[in-house]
Amino acid sequence: MGAFDYPDWETFMKTSFAAGREFPLVAPETPSFMSQPVAKTAADLEGADVVVIGAPYVAASDGKYAGVPLEEWIEAPKRVRQQSARYPSGYIQDFDLDLFEHIKMVDYGDADIPPEVMSNQDPELILQAQAAVEAKCNDAIKAGAVPVVIGQNSPCGSFAIAKACSENVDGMVGCVSLDTHWDARPLDELTGDPRIAGASSWKHKMYEFLDNMHPRHLVEIGERGMLEDKDIIRRYLNDGARFISSWELRSGLGIEGCVGELDRAWNDTEGVYAHFDMDVIGGAGPAPGDILGELVEPIAMTDYEVIRIAHEVGRRGLTGFSFICIPPGSAAVYRVIVSIIVYMAAGLALRKIGKGHG
Repeated sequence: MGAFDYPDWETFMKTSFAAGREFPLVAPETPSFMSQPVAKTAADLEGADVVVIGAPYVAASDGKYAGVPLEEWIEAPKRVRQQSARYPSGYIQDFDLDLFEHIKMVDYGDADIPPEVMSNQDPELILQAQAAVEAKCNDAIKAGAVPVVIGQNSPCGSFAIAKACSENVDGMVGCVSLDTHWDARPLDELTGDPRIAGASSWKHKMYEFLDNMHPRHLVEIGERGMLEDKDIIRRYLNDGARFISSWELRSGLGIEGCVGELDRAWNDTEGVYAHFDMDVIGGAGPAPGDILGELVEPIAMTDYEVIRIAHEVGRRGLTGFSFICIPPGSAAVYRVIVSIIVYMAAGLALRKIGKGHG
């Protein structure tokens, strides 16, 4: 198979995983996440612990993002849901835990992102798309649930969720961020508009625009190599951010030490936003046809490290969670996203039954 030969839904329905099963749908060929109930209105979120939301937005230029065709990126929310259909229940053997005995999860469908923004990255359209994601996140948080946004680019897959967390928490909000890049440039490179918290600028805008978020409550994990501006990184370090590079993670700290450092995001805060940019696992290239295109860098994090951190975030409790830059076209990688969400929710479940962190 080629890099982007993702199997279609008809093919999946012929597999043993689908035999004899029916799936609730949020859209054509799009089952709800883990076959959980579909929420069509805010009222349907009552009693939910986790609300899954799709944010199919790509900051594409000339039909591509990072050298990869837009249509491959944009399918992530749909394909992650499709891969979740493999699993017939929420029983996690690692913990002898049936997730859905303790956690109510619903799928709130995709945010109403204007489709024309994909071919016309006008700042006003981007802000409309951002507002659509914010609205669904606000509904989830007000219902007492954690919004989990499956996105691809900021502002719809990161800043919009941070903003909803910020506006719904009375007090400081911490952040756990996994990424290959800091995304902390002062201005969006795509539009040049200072209002846009874009792919390379959203973290800068998060701290510029959201008064109850500060770098001293940031745990930044996974960046490495020679791409970043030293002045940007040193400013975050001087402001109190805890930066764990892939090198530190692998050369001494280890995953247990990294997990211990997560507490910095919860110290003296009333909420936490977790942001997982999945190019953090893209270290197998660069090579022709690599599914992450220009985003690949060596010394990537492993799927276990990312899933473990998600689980530990859940055990501590959080306000919102989101993904961007999900490597396109790979069913195996989409299953990693499924596991990240499920193991994070397992952490919430353990917390709920008195087995959380601390």
